[in-house]
Amino acid sequence: MTSATLSQRLRRLEAIEAIRRLVGEYARGADRRNDPGILGPLFHEDAVWEAEGFGRCVGREAIAAHLAQIGTEQIVWSLHYMVSPVVEVNPDLRSARCHWYLWELAQVKEDGAHRAHWIGGWYHSELTEADGIWRFRHVQLDLRLVHPNGEDWVPTAA
Repeated sequence: MTSATLSQRLRRLEAIEAIRRLVGEYARGADRRNDPGILGPLFHEDAVWEAEGFGRCVGREAIAAHLAQIGTEQIVWSLHYMVSPVVEVNPDLRSARCHWYLWELAQVKEDGAHRAHWIGGWYHSELTEADGIWRFRHVQLDLRLVHPNGEDWVPTAA
């Protein structure tokens, strides 16, 4: 094995790990009522975020503001499980796709009350690396389940 091949393999593995960490940071920000200070830096300046029922946003600032609004007006508490991420790094080692499952416990604001819900679906994303930092270029959430739990739960204070 040549050192160039070994170097490329190492860069690929480092990219995969960086992207998995990015997905984890996305979950951490989402679980803090879509904290724009955490979520904003995860996106490129001209990124796109979209989810049916929640809209489509273009640009880092618009995405961070829109997600923060969802966290105050619609999904007021959440616990995200980002499950089984599959990362496909392109041969250029600077662009990739990542797909993962979402399983989320949430409190959804309905008619002024907070109601427990199960939320599930798939995330599809495209990412690129610039200056050694991986960021989302496009995130699409394909929701397959948004269902009341039937019993409300009260999350403990953080």
